Amino acid sequence: MTKSAHVDSYYAASRNLTLDFPALEEDINVDVCVVGAGITGASTALHLAERGYKVALLEAQRVGWGASGRSGGQKIFGYGCDMGKLDRLVGKGDARQLWDMSVEALSLVDSLIEKHGIQCDLAPGHLHVGLKSRQHRELERWRDELVRDYGYEGVEVLTGDALRAMVDSDRYVAGLYDPRSGHLHPLNYTLGLISAAQKAGAQIFEDSRVTHIERGNTATVHTARGGRVRAKHVVLCANAHLDGLEPKLWRRIMPVGTYIIATEQLDEATARSLLPNNAAVADINFVLDYFRLSADHRMLFGGRVSYSTVEPLSIRHSMRKRMLKVFPQLGDVKVEYAWGGYVAITENRAPHFGKLDQNLYFAQGFSGHGIALTGFAGKLMAEAIAGTEERLDVFARIPHMAFPGGKWFRTPALVLSMAWFRMRDLLP
Repeated sequence: MTKSAHVDSYYAASRNLTLDFPALEEDINVDVCVVGAGITGASTALHLAERGYKVALLEAQRVGWGASGRSGGQKIFGYGCDMGKLDRLVGKGDARQLWDMSVEALSLVDSLIEKHGIQCDLAPGHLHVGLKSRQHRELERWRDELVRDYGYEGVEVLTGDALRAMVDSDRYVAGLYDPRSGHLHPLNYTLGLISAAQKAGAQIFEDSRVTHIERGNTATVHTARGGRVRAKHVVLCANAHLDGLEPKLWRRIMPVGTYIIATEQLDEATARSLLPNNAAVADINFVLDYFRLSADHRMLFGGRVSYSTVEPLSIRHSMRKRMLKVFPQLGDVKVEYAWGGYVAITENRAPHFGKLDQNLYFAQGFSGHGIALTGFAGKLMAEAIAGTEERLDVFARIPHMAFPGGKWFRTPALVLSMAWFRMRDLLP
């Protein structure tokens, strides 16, 4: 049987590791079985193996096949929802702990890269941009909240020449710059974590889709090839590709399509004229654009979300149109790669972490903030399995509703509700 391949993307074409793992076709016994070999699963396996646990990591496709190897690569503070919402959901004390953990997640990315020598083009700096005066005011309020309520110093709101010195586009009126956030090559980061987990002792299996889990003091995880893993603990890290494995979890996330293009290589002077300090950029529309430069001077431009799970007829054409609204300077530049993938959102856009049973853990619903938070989720899973659950409990206290509409009607219901947010983006 031919192995599944990574999606045809710039990331796959420029990956610096080619990893190959067998399918699970026998029965094995371990301390922990981790399902899903993206950043969350890789980090979970790595942190547990470093603690001395015997770990099996199962991937249905190839390691890094999902969102972890396809995303915009933006490493951003906070969560998919604003801190005000978390304050209302869990109270000020827990909200402050959640904020502090999101900042810790940024630092964890840096430390994992340094500790394991991961070559993934890590670069500092992220800019949230607004397109209208209403959004300028929103960015000002956001900065004030971060500094006043969470002690997050160093963020600044830029306008005029200072903003133009960050992004050479007349589309934006203001930007919130954070030097501690940044961007990286997501597939190379994921593969680096997988390699580190293997070196730490984790057993890794590809083309090993989990079909069902028998719960118990010792769980049995069944795979499509017939192999089984008997484990004292199981951690579900499949996120948007959970595919109904645990219906209670699946009802609380929605896979959302997002799409990216990569241009041909630009000369360095042209690339630096577009984004002079090499920051990653994302606007604050509900249906947002996000973009950054690759290490070899390509423009990577993403957005155009699909809540219907129907892929646009031409990702290349539709995303190029969006890119030229921001950078008309790129009118003569070719697009060499175009791809998409699914991220998992929750109804409230807060992350969904917790336990289904005493020995069955999960982390999902990163809602567009996966690069930093996924690695931290893996560390959190390892802490909890090792007996320290206090920090996981903070996340578990965030209430999560199932998406309305049931199995057949939740996607149409979401598409209708999203139409309002699209209209709001157009308001002055």
